[in-house]
Amino acid sequence: MDSKNGKKTWIFPDAELPPAGEFTLKGHESIIILNCNKKQAEIKLLVYFENKFPSEPIRIIVEAERVRCIRMDNPDDIGGLIIPRETQYAIKLESSVSVVVQYGRLDTRQQNMAFYTCMGYSV
Repeated sequence: MDSKNGKKTWIFPDAELPPAGEFTLKGHESIIILNCNKKQAEIKLLVYFENKFPSEPIRIIVEAERVRCIRMDNPDDIGGLIIPRETQYAIKLESSVSVVVQYGRLDTRQQNMAFYTCMGYSV
């Protein structure tokens, strides 16, 4: 049975990888997926750009009753896709079961770093 926690479709319209920066903690963005279900979540991630077509679907598995962090600056996490830093993009995530998804950005352009998280638009 599908958990009542979360939704199957999530959209994050404002994404932009910040520069890595010169400090120990490197600037990055993450998508954090929580699967409260008794079965795995099969995720399809699409990345949209301002001046080119969306990426091919990126397949991600989140095991049952687990959380998974997807680093958007790590091609190994996103099917080999390289997202250029300081480029506007958006994310659409579709799941086979209801999941809860959070987006986070760490910006280290200055020593007083900025970190924020937000929930996406869920359908």
